[in-house]
Amino acid sequence: MMSMVLFASVVRVVDGLPLSASTDYEQDKGLQETKKQVKALSKKLSQFPDRCTLKAGQYNINFTCSLGVGYLMVCTETYPNVLAFCFLDELQREFIVTYDAKRVNSAVRPYSFIELDNFIQKTKQRFNSPRSLSTKINLADMQTEIKLRPPYQLSPEDLGSINGFSYHTPSKYKGITPSQQLDPVTLPGIVSCVLSILCGGLNLLRGVHAIESTIQNDDEDFNYVIAFFLGTVACLYQCSLFAYFSVWRNSKSFLAFALICLSNMYLYELRNVWQILFHVTVGAFMTLQIRLRQPQGKAPDYNV
Repeated sequence: MMSMVLFASVVRVVDGLPLSASTDYEQDKGLQETKKQVKALSKKLSQFPDRCTLKAGQYNINFTCSLGVGYLMVCTETYPNVLAFCFLDELQREFIVTYDAKRVNSAVRPYSFIELDNFIQKTKQRFNSPRSLSTKINLADMQTEIKLRPPYQLSPEDLGSINGFSYHTPSKYKGITPSQQLDPVTLPGIVSCVLSILCGGLNLLRGVHAIESTIQNDDEDFNYVIAFFLGTVACLYQCSLFAYFSVWRNSKSFLAFALICLSNMYLYELRNVWQILFHVTVGAFMTLQIRLRQPQGKAPDYNV
């Protein structure tokens, strides 16, 4: 089978309403089944990251989402990923230029923008001749972008109930790569984690003593107890961020570091300068290690 783009469609993400699609007369049974998967996928786009690929037998389904609109295409399994997403990028740009958000949101009938099919057909022809110069205009930029943020590889389990099979898949993906793996742990990362746990333990111990002192002496400031325990939570939370991937991971680590600094500033009467400096330095070191340990991004073979 030749390596080529076979089908494309544009849908509204919120309800899966088809806005436009390429008209074709392909009678291949496998392709018709794949189109059914595209239709099912269209109704679930909001549950997945904004750039995904699904292998469907001898075909691949690729899609991107932006500004409440999803752009999907079916191509042969040998068609290069980078060209597929360049195709979707051109389709997205044309749609955004031609139709505003108000028209998209007010659309009621399926295929309200079927006139876009003319552009889809012309673009299909161009991308089915990848040796043409015009097809390669944005190839380098797209290849770099996909290497930095590769599309998530969907599986039938991700689609939930499809083609008679039912899977339990909660709607948990919000524009990130699910089950993202982090880079291997380094020695500085282990050291920072151990030191952070140590600081958390010291804060917890001082917090317990502060509670005892507060019980024995009513004049003691209970806010010291809160400051110690907040410091404990911040240190342990940084360890968690170092170990596991989460959304806004770097921002969360910076906020945890800010909490460590604020709690130590409040405890300046109970700690000397060196103790405060130690806690703040460990917090900064931990924040740096979290930032250095990035999600793994293995780029696929683009075959171009």
